[in-house]
Amino acid sequence: MNSIDIALICKALSDSNRLQIVQILSDGEKCGCKLLEQFNITQPTLSHHMKVLCDCGLVESRKEGKWSHYSLNCDTLNSFKDFVGGLSCCKEGGCSCK
Repeated sequence: MNSIDIALICKALSDSNRLQIVQILSDGEKCGCKLLEQFNITQPTLSHHMKVLCDCGLVESRKEGKWSHYSLNCDTLNSFKDFVGGLSCCKEGGCSCK
């Protein structure tokens, strides 16, 4: 995962609604109609949030009739988690996390 991919994911997760959507999807695939019930937003606003999450690769979508169903892209999520897990905080005089 390159720095551009990481930046796009961070930007997507910087919105509290999108962060909540990712948390909801961690329980499994959800229909857009079910996601919409969880928020006080319009359907076009939800569609915008889902586009951002899909464009950065965190979320996958599939159509069924007139509804879209969304799920987390585990490969992307795990790569992002690996990146974040690999970060460390070192202070002057040595690393404090060893």
